[in-house]
Amino acid sequence: MITHLLSRIESNMSNFSKGQKLIAKYIEEHYDKSAFMTAAKLGATVGVSESTVVRFATEIGYDGYPKMQKAMQEMIRDKLTSVQRIEVTKNRIGDESVLDVVLNQDIDKIRRTLEETSRKDFDNAVKAIVEARNIYLFAVRSTSPLANFLGYYFELIFGNVRIINTTSKTTTYEQLFRISKEDVFIGISFPRYSKMAVDAMEFAKSRGAQVIALTDSMVSPLVKPSDHVLLARSDMASVVDSLVAPLSMINALIVATVLAKKDDVTETFLQLEEVWDEYDIYAKTNEVKEIVED
Repeated sequence: MITHLLSRIESNMSNFSKGQKLIAKYIEEHYDKSAFMTAAKLGATVGVSESTVVRFATEIGYDGYPKMQKAMQEMIRDKLTSVQRIEVTKNRIGDESVLDVVLNQDIDKIRRTLEETSRKDFDNAVKAIVEARNIYLFAVRSTSPLANFLGYYFELIFGNVRIINTTSKTTTYEQLFRISKEDVFIGISFPRYSKMAVDAMEFAKSRGAQVIALTDSMVSPLVKPSDHVLLARSDMASVVDSLVAPLSMINALIVATVLAKKDDVTETFLQLEEVWDEYDIYAKTNEVKEIVED
């Protein structure tokens, strides 16, 4: 996407007006900032009108400014350093309430996730998981808690889960070398994408396993080796990656698999409840009340 956008600009540079060249230069040099500007703000920044910015987007082949802006945002996904992300976040929030801005952005991510994820891919992913002999989960760094959360419930439901959360090639392949066509592999990664996740998915694919990607975009490198793609938006350009939508997708996966194996899961949890009660695992409501009163 980066090469695509910049190549559009370069191929049209000789035909640009003076104002359009100012826009082109600013995007090339400050794509991390321009990606989150409105057309009016970008125009004011470079000294041209909003209509000039809109015409610029059309000139280089986009169906309006929002499409070009989306291309710019895709452009920065795996390119911004942590320091640049902090600066972008500061500019986006400005004088607004951090709480309001962040929570509203998360709400928007869940809405977009609901709109963009293929129901067919979701259903096929659930089917592959339910039928798998073993379930392999791969996620590292900031996404590793997602794998741990999903793995915790899948282990209760299926009892055949292996979580891989290392960036070590040796350890990853040692944990994967028995994977086969009877298994399923779920790779989880968001910008900045993990190369090890892609390599592990390609290895699982080569062994015949069903491969599922949980990622943010069809331009993600996790898409190519996948049989099923689950899209969950995580595009806040800040030092903290938003994992709200991915976690909602994981919740949906857990619920769907529980319903698909309702009888087995019911029996499993009946037995677990007996164990939890016998060994006094959870505090009772009256015990909590007594603690608070004391």
